Amino acid sequence: MSRYLAYAASWLLLLVSLPLALRWPQWGWGAAVAGAMVALGTWDLLQRRSTLRRNYPILAHFRYGLESVGPEVRQYFIESDTAEAPFSRQQRSLVYRRAKGVMDVVPFGTLQDTYAVDYEWINHSLAPAQVEDHDFRVTIGADAAQPYSASVFNISAMSFGSLSANAIRALNAGARRGGFYHDTGEGSISPYHLEHGGDLVWELGSGYFGCRDADGRFDPARFAEQAARPQVRMIEVKLSQGAKPGHGGVLPAAKVSTEISVTRGVPMGVDCVSPARHSAFDTPLGLLRFVARLRELSGGKPVGFKLAIGHPWEWFGIAKAMSESASREPGLLPDFIVVDGAEGGTGAAPAEFMDHIGVPMHEALLLVHNTLVGLELRDRVRVAAAGKITSAFDMARTLAMGADWCNAGRGFMFALGCIQSLSCHTDRCPTGIATQDPRRWKHLDPADKATRVHQYHANTLRALRDLLCAAGLSHPSELGPEHVLRRVSPVEIRSLAALYRYLRPGELLRGIPDHAVFQAFWAEARSDAFLPPGRVDALRRSKLS
Repeated sequence: MSRYLAYAASWLLLLVSLPLALRWPQWGWGAAVAGAMVALGTWDLLQRRSTLRRNYPILAHFRYGLESVGPEVRQYFIESDTAEAPFSRQQRSLVYRRAKGVMDVVPFGTLQDTYAVDYEWINHSLAPAQVEDHDFRVTIGADAAQPYSASVFNISAMSFGSLSANAIRALNAGARRGGFYHDTGEGSISPYHLEHGGDLVWELGSGYFGCRDADGRFDPARFAEQAARPQVRMIEVKLSQGAKPGHGGVLPAAKVSTEISVTRGVPMGVDCVSPARHSAFDTPLGLLRFVARLRELSGGKPVGFKLAIGHPWEWFGIAKAMSESASREPGLLPDFIVVDGAEGGTGAAPAEFMDHIGVPMHEALLLVHNTLVGLELRDRVRVAAAGKITSAFDMARTLAMGADWCNAGRGFMFALGCIQSLSCHTDRCPTGIATQDPRRWKHLDPADKATRVHQYHANTLRALRDLLCAAGLSHPSELGPEHVLRRVSPVEIRSLAALYRYLRPGELLRGIPDHAVFQAFWAEARSDAFLPPGRVDALRRSKLS
């Protein structure tokens, strides 16, 4: 039968090559190869785990081999330059060129289909502005004891553990040279974050790594000690992340190295658990009080929180808590909020979470911005956003929709040399970035990659400056939704201001606006519970019935 042809051919080759090898030693290689194929085919026939291998001995391995290189074949030979899966070749190429400091202009016209639905652009001005400086900044925590002047483009949260030691070194050295911040991720502050002196935003997740007691609960004394470091410029409480919102994590005991044990403050030989929810608070008001406590313990450094938007009423509960405390206890207001889009990120996650959980960044950012505007809190709380941002136009669109600054994770990974091999979760990253295997990451040169991180940041901000000047603007803060146009059909164009409903200042204070999400969920949101009492009772009744 044809499905046994390769196995039979292996036997035939072995029977022919063995006598020849005995007479002429140079035939020994042929006999060895034939013997190996016979052994493989025999094992395929005897094993019981794979029906395909039993039915197609030897041949099945060719199928597995082709399947294993399928993503690379599609990425390099089949996909178009503009196919975003998850980042297009055009996007990656732009980052590579800017990171290397080589020419980033393109010839012969755009590769974008300018008449396709969802094509976006910014209109230019006949009186372009002239701006020399591209180091655009935003002040965070203006009323705090230690306010921070942040770049409008920074490195998003990526922990030591998910990234290698040399990758962390390169990112932080690049951030120091460029004067922008490096978010630690929830894996705490490693020695590699501290080597080069770059500004840090310390992210606290539900595991409280770096400031936890023996039971995994928040330890104020350890937090104060870490937060006092001059490099730590802000503290960010992570409620959820875009890659896996509402999902905790476990680092198996076997992977808890001595370095990770010391950095995170967890024992070796035990699973390192990052719970799905925090233990330091369980209500919106509790969150705000925790933020205020962290600000006090840190000596007045700006403190905020990061979240991927999920149930609208939970965000509305936080917003109501902010509004209620704004006049009575103004110190409870967070200094900033980071909106993480559900587009995913460097964190590995179950496929369902990556593909179908959470609100995408544009809608999430708009909801947060609208809510703060409607409560007249927008000028008191800064807002950042993260979600597949690689270019100056990505930044301009995000800033126009309501953000004060942007964060990027995978964009800076490309600057380090990431080739989008999609092997971040395997510990076999070919570029030494997302791996803890020293045989791989030690080949990543931190000094060279730090230069690329710095150049990518600087060249992207120069491009943003040029884009703003072309539109007749002088600072990113002047961007608004009216500046970004989108094709919504072959014959219709709308600005983002026309496509989206933007609330007026104080509109939520005067009643529930004519907006579907606010109409559905604002009234029942509570500042003393993430789940409104009515929904809690309904859930209990449904479980009892």
